[in-house]
Formats: sequence, structure tokens, C-alpha cells
Amino acid sequence: MANLRLEGKVAIVTGSTLGIGAATARAFVREGAKVVLNSHLNDAAAQAISAELGCENSLFVQADVADSKSMESLAEQAVARFGKIDILINNAGMNVFADPLEMTTEQWQRCFAVDLDGVWNASRAVLPQMLAQAAGSIVNIASVHGHKIIPGCFPYPVAKHALIGLTRSLGIEYARRGIRVNSISPGLILTEAIQSWLASCPDPEAERQRQADLLPCGRIGLPEEVAQTALFLASDEARFINATDILIDGGRSQLYHE
Repeated sequence: MANLRLEGKVAIVTGSTLGIGAATARAFVREGAKVVLNSHLNDAAAQAISAELGCENSLFVQADVADSKSMESLAEQAVARFGKIDILINNAGMNVFADPLEMTTEQWQRCFAVDLDGVWNASRAVLPQMLAQAAGSIVNIASVHGHKIIPGCFPYPVAKHALIGLTRSLGIEYARRGIRVNSISPGLILTEAIQSWLASCPDPEAERQRQADLLPCGRIGLPEEVAQTALFLASDEARFINATDILIDGGRSQLYHE
């Protein structure tokens, strides 16, 4: 039997009740980690993933990443339950797409509160524990929007560009103290949110095919494919990878035109 890649590790995965976060939590538990699940809601999805992974392997903490005190409490609960924190996956995020001049101040502030401040709040909460043990891996879920600008998506790309900058800066800042900080930039991934969006289109199947045809590989990505990359970056297999972003978009961002 192969060694479990995260055996003995403790991971926090924010926004882990659906989509990429849930797929990551499942992959981590399969590879031997104890996982602290998180969402700003304690809803049916939270209860389902908690039951699926079991109380022996997981702990659910309801907390909004935009609230720094809540993130400090989440980290404290993780240590109290499992004794340490080895891995943080900053997956929680939200889409805010608006016309720049019609966007409200509240939309701008909420976008950055979740997509940028939320990552920093969680990272700042776990860094003291990681620094004390001179080891830790932080993986931030950024976006292809952090590399290419898509019209009509402001201000989301601004936050994701900043997130990649935060990743690189923290990775360099703590490299000599045993901490690695990397990011993943997914393209179109078939999460529950994307499935709902496709279902809302006048012709869901036609729109799904249109989106797939835009991708060089001819298909939409899966949450599990992002999760496997997060697993690699979090594991000791990636111990010489730091301050790096990995695109998972089927090659879409490399196209010059449609």
C-alpha cells in the first residue's frame, strides 16, 4: 500500500462545503489529513460534507473569512482539536462583476473583504503556529482572472491580481522559516455555481458546449482536478515550490483570440 501523502497533517480549508473546497477536503482526508472545514453558513451543504468526512477526520467551524477575529478563533479551534496546523487552503471567495462606475462602494468593499482580506486574515491567523513549528504550506485559490482581463468582470480581477501578489510576497517573506506559499489559478471549473449558471441560460446544453469549445482541450474542468493540484502543493512532494502560481484552465489563457 502506498504511503498516504498527507498522513499526520492537519489542514484548514476555507469555503470547503461546495465546489473546489469540498473536493479538496475530500482529497486531503483520503490522503490521511485531518481537515478543518469552513463556511460562513452552517447550512445543508456544511452538514453534508461534515457527515461525509466524519467527526474523527474533520471539524466544521462556521466563520466569515472577512472577519479577522473569526479566523483567529478558527485557528485556535483547529489547534485545540488536532494539536497543530500544517496546511491552509484559502479557497473561500466570491464573484463581484459590475460596471466600474455603476458598482456600489459596498460591492467593492465586499469583494476585497472576501477575496483578498479574507486570505490575509486566515493566513495571519495560522502563521504563528506554522512559524513556531518551522513548517507549513499555504495554498491560495486565485483565478485565471488574476492573469487575463475579461470585460464585464470588474472588480474581481483586481482582487485576484492582488492575491497572486500577496502569495508571492508572503512566500518570499517566510521562505527561510520553513513556510511555503503558492497559489492556483483555475479557469472555468464545473462547480455547483457554474452548473446553476448554465442551468439558468436559455439553452443550457448549447451554452455548456459553447464554453467547452472555447477551451483548447474541449471540455470544462472539474473541481477534483484543482483539488489534486492543491494536494500536490500542500504535500512534501512540492517542498521546493514556493511563491508560485499554477494555472489550471485547459490552456485557455494562452490563446491569442477566440
